[in-house]
Amino acid sequence: MEGLVWLLAVFIGYLFGSVPTGYIAGRIKGLDLRKVGSGNIGATNAIRNLGVIIGIVVLLVDVLKGLIPCIVFPGIIMKLFPEGYVPQSDYLSLTLGVAAILGHNFSYWLGFKGGKGVATTAGVVGGLALIPFVICFVSWVLTLLITRYVSVASIIAAIVLPLATATWPSDLDNRFGILFWVFFVLGVMAILKHVSNIQKLMNGSEHRLFDKKVLNNIKEES
Repeated sequence: MEGLVWLLAVFIGYLFGSVPTGYIAGRIKGLDLRKVGSGNIGATNAIRNLGVIIGIVVLLVDVLKGLIPCIVFPGIIMKLFPEGYVPQSDYLSLTLGVAAILGHNFSYWLGFKGGKGVATTAGVVGGLALIPFVICFVSWVLTLLITRYVSVASIIAAIVLPLATATWPSDLDNRFGILFWVFFVLGVMAILKHVSNIQKLMNGSEHRLFDKKVLNNIKEES
């Protein structure tokens, strides 16, 4: 029966994470985010093409797609099965969170394609390891303020994530336990998702966050 619990956790986490927030927001506005700007369904492309307010909503929902499976769903799943058949809640949270990230990155509704998973990963990290989350968030904000490149800020945060986890381990495991290695893999996956951005940075074609298009959107919304 424990195997059924794991399967249910993976299925629920994936299904919840697979909801393509940016794509849905774009369709409501009559736009397919996959065909404009960077082609990504994440918050940055939403801000550029749908407006700052909608972009922020997409960002927050994508974060919640990672946070809610980690802090809400374990309790629900544990109530569905007899005591003694359910794994430790921390590991259940981790499984749900990773499945949600995979759902976002490889959404069934978009032909197993999706976003880069940065916001959803942030939600998972926030739900599992608060101190590493704060460190990653601060590093992301500082890098964004200095460079104005969301891609660079996301890559730096992905590098910082396993380092912060090893420095301030959570109750889930020891310093180089399962949480460290899961976060290490998630960091690598996030960096690989930014390969196209790295290429644009190298040839000088990567857009900064607060470029003319974004500033014009802000003026139109104010």
